[in-house]
Amino acid sequence: MFMVDSLPIRKPRKLSLWQEGILMGHKAGTALLLFGCLLMAAGLLFLSAAFGYRTDDSIVGAGMCAFSLGALVGAGGLYLKARTQNSAASLPGAKPQPKAVRGGCDLCGSESPVIHCRVHQLHICGNCLGPHYDFRSCAYVPSTRRSTPAKSTARFAAKA
Repeated sequence: MFMVDSLPIRKPRKLSLWQEGILMGHKAGTALLLFGCLLMAAGLLFLSAAFGYRTDDSIVGAGMCAFSLGALVGAGGLYLKARTQNSAASLPGAKPQPKAVRGGCDLCGSESPVIHCRVHQLHICGNCLGPHYDFRSCAYVPSTRRSTPAKSTARFAAKA
């Protein structure tokens, strides 16, 4: 006889009421978008029927109403989907961790540099530029320091 170990069955994690509302809004937006597209197609069919052998003005009006209502419902569904995407991105606990910048500012070391002081030979970020700024003695140029050094340019560097 063979023995087979089985893994315990995990219950799916229960979503919060806020997350369930976002999922429901996303599904409702998809349903509204599809329903709007179907109404627009029905309106186009009414319009094509109105321009047939026997024309009737009421069919033209019904076709235009169905098409415009379909466009309105489809736009509402698209808006609802966009709102749920925006809400899903702002869920609590989903904050990305800021990356540590290598080769950053020479003064604070936390941000990427934007200015290079040619007199003091410092790469300075925007926050540290205010205390350092002196128009009489410093000459500033845009910083060319990359956040990570490139290997391809390292071989062209001058050797001391």
